[in-house]
Amino acid sequence: MIKILLFAGLAEQAGTQMIEYNKDRATTDEIKDLLKEQYGLQSIDTAMVAINEIYAKENTPLTSGDTIALIPPVSGG
Repeated sequence: MIKILLFAGLAEQAGTQMIEYNKDRATTDEIKDLLKEQYGLQSIDTAMVAINEIYAKENTPLTSGDTIALIPPVSGG
């Protein structure tokens, strides 16, 4: 299982902050596509990705036990 954490507007849009994905393997891009499809999170393309609390690049592999965090851009002053 892969744990998916959503922050800020992504969590609000999905109606949850955490999703469990019951697959043993995936990539960050597959997770983003899944969330776009199931939750309509079109803005997820601009989100920063962290795997196990370390920032990651696009299409990074994930395995069971990993936690992926999706963090949308933040603005403010």
